Amino acid sequence: MEYVYAALLLHKLKQNITEDNVKSVVKAAGVTPDDVRVKALVAALSEVNIEEALKAAPVAVAAAAPSGGAQAPAGGAAPAKEEKKDEKKEEEALEGLSSLFG
Repeated sequence: MEYVYAALLLHKLKQNITEDNVKSVVKAAGVTPDDVRVKALVAALSEVNIEEALKAAPVAVAAAAPSGGAQAPAGGAAPAKEEKKDEKKEEEALEGLSSLFG
């Protein structure tokens, strides 16, 4: 996975995705690069328009689990407000994630 992240980082920085560049990023992350994986990644990405792939990729977001086993209050109005706040936070989180990739 670190190789894919290296390629995404290089793409975001508008750098060429070459074997040397991917190896440099992986080394900077403290991992010894595997030449076979680097070559395979660079070869696979040579035919891919990364920008289009990122736009077409579905965004998966895990639902936030309630912390500490909190129970719902007896009143019926409070949970509706909490759900609206949670939806707003999720939308903000998605906006933040999308800014990472363009």
